[in-house]
Amino acid sequence: MSVNRPDRIRANRFLCLILVAAWGSVGAIALAQEQPGAGADVSQQETEPATAEEPGDRGSPAETADDPEGSASVPDAVSVRSVSDDESIGRRLTGILEATGWFSEPNVSVRNGVVFLSGTTTVDEHREWAAGLARNTEDVVAVVNRINVDHAINYRQSTNMVAASLEGMWESFLLRIPNIVAGLLLLVVTWIVARIVVYVLSRVAKRSRLRTSLQDLISQFATITVWICGLLAAAVVVFPGMTPSKVLTVLGLGSVAVGFAFKDIFENFFAGVLILWKFPFDRGDFIECEGLRGKVEEITIRMTNIRQVDGQLVVVPNAMLFKNPVDVMTSRKVRRITVICGVAYSEDVDQSRDVIRRAVEQCRTVDGQHNVEIFAREFADSSINFEVTWWCGSTPRQERESRDEVVAAVKRALDDAGIEIPFPYRTLTFAEPLQTAGVKEQEPSAATDNGR
Repeated sequence: MSVNRPDRIRANRFLCLILVAAWGSVGAIALAQEQPGAGADVSQQETEPATAEEPGDRGSPAETADDPEGSASVPDAVSVRSVSDDESIGRRLTGILEATGWFSEPNVSVRNGVVFLSGTTTVDEHREWAAGLARNTEDVVAVVNRINVDHAINYRQSTNMVAASLEGMWESFLLRIPNIVAGLLLLVVTWIVARIVVYVLSRVAKRSRLRTSLQDLISQFATITVWICGLLAAAVVVFPGMTPSKVLTVLGLGSVAVGFAFKDIFENFFAGVLILWKFPFDRGDFIECEGLRGKVEEITIRMTNIRQVDGQLVVVPNAMLFKNPVDVMTSRKVRRITVICGVAYSEDVDQSRDVIRRAVEQCRTVDGQHNVEIFAREFADSSINFEVTWWCGSTPRQERESRDEVVAAVKRALDDAGIEIPFPYRTLTFAEPLQTAGVKEQEPSAATDNGR
């Protein structure tokens, strides 16, 4: 099966680009689903020491949760000394707030069991956490929370969070290097398998004498199927947590967005499938569509390559060929050609018809299985016009060769028979005679003398 290699390479690159992009998006979502679980485990481990404090043990500020991301739970109870005086409660709560590092200038004052909290934080959750902490403290009657939340961007904290996130991604990448290498090797194997499958299917299709367009459709669908299977297998190898259900979920959620983003590509894809399947034209046919005329060199799922008669290659989206009328000039082996031939009004019509018929029938490019038709068509300005119709090969070159041979043969035959092929002329009549250069009108007296 002859294939234009540069166009095939571009089509394969485009197909690989789409498949690799889909594989990367699936992997990114799978990686994002794995990270929240790890973060929750760390948060749980960090908050457990704060809730494990024994009653009566003052402990130290380091015993409280120190989570830079701000995810912490409020302990059920905060113990103080056996005598829960206001000063002890204030010192205990102040130490905990300072140890977290979440608050700027924290201040705790206690009067008759009522806790007054003040200071500044950048997260609403931290403010609520401090209020809950105070409420769970022994011998606290009420809490007045006067902590302000400053929503201005904390560049230092943001930098630390970004650095920690990048460090985690780098560590995850290093851990996955063996899996990534295995996935790349699996893609190489997929490429080899795709080439083998296409070769085997092309040989089988040729032996079964399937039409060329259907052979192309089978080969392209086989290539897509093998690559999809290979990419899914590589995704499972690189991301062990990936399961078929997750893949289907990701594809279902992203299908709408991908459909809108690649609407034109999918339109051309389905148009190409229908063109290859329905067989309106095939490789090697001459077609004309929307002023474009040429020979079809290759039909792919996305586009069709047409070589114009002047040698220029035009790549046409399949949707254009599917939605617009297409004139398949080579749908049959022969086609009909018509030319107009005129003879003078003084010539015999029947004789002229016979001379023209014999001249056309003797031409080599005229198909002998169809009759040559010659009809008197009209009274033109200077001639009687005949409509001469015959059949010849259907390609543009065969049409031009046949037209050239027939016109030349008719001209020679009419000349040999002495039949005039007139050219347009016009007769002008003037009311008075015209004076011509070099001729003088004779005087009446001279004319009289000459007559004597």
